[in-house]
Amino acid sequence: MFENNPLSLICSHVCHQAIQCEGSCVLAKKDMPVAITTIERYISDFYLNICRPAFSTKESGKIAVIGSGPAGLVAAFILLRKNYKVTIFEGKEHIGGILRYGIPEFRLPKINIDRIKELLYQSGVFIRPNTTIGINFSIDDLFRDGYHAVFMGTGVWRPLRLNIKGESLGNVHYAIEYLKNPAVYRLGRSLIIIGAGNVAMDVARTAIRQGCRQVRVFVHMDEAVVSARKDEVEYAKIDGVQFEFFRLAIEITDKGVIFADTEIAEDEQGNKYPVPLPHSEKLEVADTVIIAVNQGPRSVIVSSTTGIKVNEHGLVVVDEKGQTTREGVFAAGDVVTGAKTVVDAAYRAKRAADAIDEYVQGKLASG
Repeated sequence: MFENNPLSLICSHVCHQAIQCEGSCVLAKKDMPVAITTIERYISDFYLNICRPAFSTKESGKIAVIGSGPAGLVAAFILLRKNYKVTIFEGKEHIGGILRYGIPEFRLPKINIDRIKELLYQSGVFIRPNTTIGINFSIDDLFRDGYHAVFMGTGVWRPLRLNIKGESLGNVHYAIEYLKNPAVYRLGRSLIIIGAGNVAMDVARTAIRQGCRQVRVFVHMDEAVVSARKDEVEYAKIDGVQFEFFRLAIEITDKGVIFADTEIAEDEQGNKYPVPLPHSEKLEVADTVIIAVNQGPRSVIVSSTTGIKVNEHGLVVVDEKGQTTREGVFAAGDVVTGAKTVVDAAYRAKRAADAIDEYVQGKLASG
């Protein structure tokens, strides 16, 4: 399992098993599926206690890995196995990316990320924390200093805005920023969360643990549009989180959020969207508002580098192997696909790492 996915222990904690492994078990059609999650966690946890990875000989070439989230970690492991000299550049103090700074401790104990870090060191990796490519160095600097290829796994850390009045007020925060360090925020006794994905559930359950007495999640349509895992929604309800449906945020004030009631309409393509009902606006009072409607990539690397194409959403454009539009630069994970699962990032990072090996060895063979 570790050879196939170095983050198998992480996946056993955070992946959507009901849709993925256990959801695909044939026994799930009539009864309970095999407890793949529990088995995977037990085996993976035990293996990390005894694993002694081979040290990279570093004779295959030199690779820069930008970002130490799921994609960067997997790419680093694969390339170290192929005997590359790998340096991870991490903009924050600790490695882990979204695993460390975006998933609460009660869902993913951080000690598991530290165990992964130790295995990387045993494999011969170099890690440069507090180093942001695009600010401290550019990709051009990396090639100047002899790196044969660059892997980008920088994730999506730019919170998307609602673009409504009041979003800059002092009682408003963004989910991805809050989850980095919840302890530094004073939310008060009551909280409104706008959005209903897994990040919103993490915020809601964390806020309860941080002392919020009333936590409400507002959704602009019905429960069918909730993208969070069903079990996470149920856990949130057990923790005391309240849900309000058919409520669209119109304006944020110092006292809370003005919502309009909605009904569902449908366009010619069959896409559903909310329509505010006239004269239905109402102020919902809360001490704090947290917006959790998704994230996009930051542009610091792309803006400081020529030749890397992005799409209309700012996501890096790659081919089927993970090669960007600039030679020698590869990418995988959320910076390519938008926010997805850890296992999806791992799969794409493995494919990109193999493509990097093919690219570098081809370049070295041709002189």
